[in-house]
Amino acid sequence: MAAFAKVVVANRGAVAARVLRALDALGVPSLALYSDADRGAPWLELAGETAHIGGSPARESYLNQDAVLEAARRAHADALHPGYGFLSENAAFAQRVEDAGMRFIGPSPRWIDAMGHKTRAREMAGEHGLPIGRGSGVLPVDNDAILRAAEDIGYPVLVKPAAGGGGIGMLPARNAEQLLAAVERAASMAERGFASREVYLERLVDKPRHVEIQLLGDRHGRVAHLFERDCSVQRRHQKIIEEATAPGIPREVMMPLLERVAGTFGRLGYDNLGTVEMLLAPDGEFRFLEMNTRLQVEHGVTEEVTGVDLVAAQVRSAAGVPLGEILPDAPRVTGHAIQARVYAEDPKRFLPSPGTLREFAPPVARAIRVETGYAAGRDVTPHYDPLLAKVIARGASRAEAIDRLVEALGAFRIDGVKHNIPALVAILASDEFRAGHVHTGLAAEVVGRPSPQPVT
Repeated sequence: MAAFAKVVVANRGAVAARVLRALDALGVPSLALYSDADRGAPWLELAGETAHIGGSPARESYLNQDAVLEAARRAHADALHPGYGFLSENAAFAQRVEDAGMRFIGPSPRWIDAMGHKTRAREMAGEHGLPIGRGSGVLPVDNDAILRAAEDIGYPVLVKPAAGGGGIGMLPARNAEQLLAAVERAASMAERGFASREVYLERLVDKPRHVEIQLLGDRHGRVAHLFERDCSVQRRHQKIIEEATAPGIPREVMMPLLERVAGTFGRLGYDNLGTVEMLLAPDGEFRFLEMNTRLQVEHGVTEEVTGVDLVAAQVRSAAGVPLGEILPDAPRVTGHAIQARVYAEDPKRFLPSPGTLREFAPPVARAIRVETGYAAGRDVTPHYDPLLAKVIARGASRAEAIDRLVEALGAFRIDGVKHNIPALVAILASDEFRAGHVHTGLAAEVVGRPSPQPVT
């Protein structure tokens, strides 16, 4: 493929490595950017060219739009891949990339803007017939109005930032007294994380499942789905174990929803990779949560069961290749895949654990895939997300995939920082997870249990 002369990868670590490998497979020249903290990082060796863009804090480098664009200009790049996180869902940045004569490898800026504001996205979904739960618009700065909005929805409620996601600023409130404090705290967190104090309310569903639908569109008016993933196992509203496809949901229930969502966004003209996130309540009802207009951290499990390289598909779609030339006529699922996110963090309290990796030896085994940007001797700094690696296991059955993942995690050697592998293994080995009884509270339940006493 020679549609792009050179692609800038405006990210770091495992995601940068993943995108760089896809570009290499496509025969597309690449430029990787790096900060002071990432100087000499192993993933930079995968790039055709590299460029230093600033200091270790993300705001001085990976979030510095001027520095990123200047590096791209100097390299004569004609496209930019944002990965996920950082600037990947910044509509203004995507527009600046396009205005600079480059192609932003992702959906059009208008789509990033439309889906980036959560209440507007909910309204659009509802207007086009997708199921949405009870919720509010952006809350006014008026305590009485806030209390009335919650009463209309019914307690308990969840306070959520309107301008961002990733679990940041999501706070529950089970009564009026909790609500006003939660709104103020969530608004402050949203301002720090997304430069906007706007928050809204959703009805809080206890122990729901988090199911997401992978979409791929092209620039010719077509959208297809690539089935679903279950991302219910979370800590502090952030995913740690994901799998494809979702266990325990009958195909006769899931397939009509997949077709409905793909059809809706096809009619609306969605034009690249995107993920529709749904909440599945214990009563069996699906509700639209949001749409992420980017590559997802968990995309690898979909790749493993469909055989579709989503990063390559994303690049080709951005280059104008029709969907019919990107996907097989009828994508189908083979086997099962599960991903565990390995973090440098305390396995009980889930707090970051920066330090130097004295030992870092990912597992190497059949049907195991590891995505990482680290190597022994590298520092895990407090400047970035503490994700060390993603470990993906594939199996002919879900049980086989679980067994392989538990074995692979047990073989992962990490020293120098605390890590969450003990928590991951405990969850994967739990009776609930093995039975497919997953929900967003499962991780807290399992990790909080006393360790079994040894038999003597």
